[in-house]
Order: sequence, then C-alpha cells, then structure tokens
Amino acid sequence: MIASSTTIDYMSMLFVFMLATFIGIGVIRRVSRLLHTPLMSLTNAISAIAVVGAIIVAGGEEYPTYVRVLGAIALFCSMTNIVSGFMITERMLKMFKTKEEAR
Repeated sequence: MIASSTTIDYMSMLFVFMLATFIGIGVIRRVSRLLHTPLMSLTNAISAIAVVGAIIVAGGEEYPTYVRVLGAIALFCSMTNIVSGFMITERMLKMFKTKEEAR
C-alpha cells in the first residue's frame, strides 16, 4: 500500500505546479518563433515521460481508484499533446517546403 502509507502534501504540490506554470509561460514567451518546432519536439519527449508515469499509475493495483482515474486522464492528455504536437510540427514543416520539393 504505497498511497495509504504516505502523506500527500497538497500545498507543496500546488506550489510546485504554480511555479512550473509561471516558469513555463516565461520560457515560452522568450523563445523566438523559429525555435518553436524544436521546442515542441522537446515537449513531446517530456509528454512521453508523462505517458510512462501515467501508465504506471493507471495500471497499478495498489493505488486508490481516484488516483488511477487521474492517471488515466493524464494519459489521455499526454497522448493528445503528443499527437497534436506531431500534427502541428508536420504542418509547420510543410510551410517551409517549396512547391518543387513537395512533389
């Protein structure tokens, strides 16, 4: 029983979430538009790590039901981010190709 033996500090987790949000917004705003595609590739890699964690949590028998549901939601959100990131990257790369290269 991992979840029942540990104490969850929600305030610390909320503080880390808010801090990560503000740092993420600050980083994204300072990146030039030319570097958005590599940045999206990096976020896809980070989302892949989140997918692995979400699969572990969603499939773990030792976690309570609400934690497993949150893991499933995290899995859905991460997979949506990965798929949409690849779709946007492909569309952006097509914008840089000339008509002769596209043939």
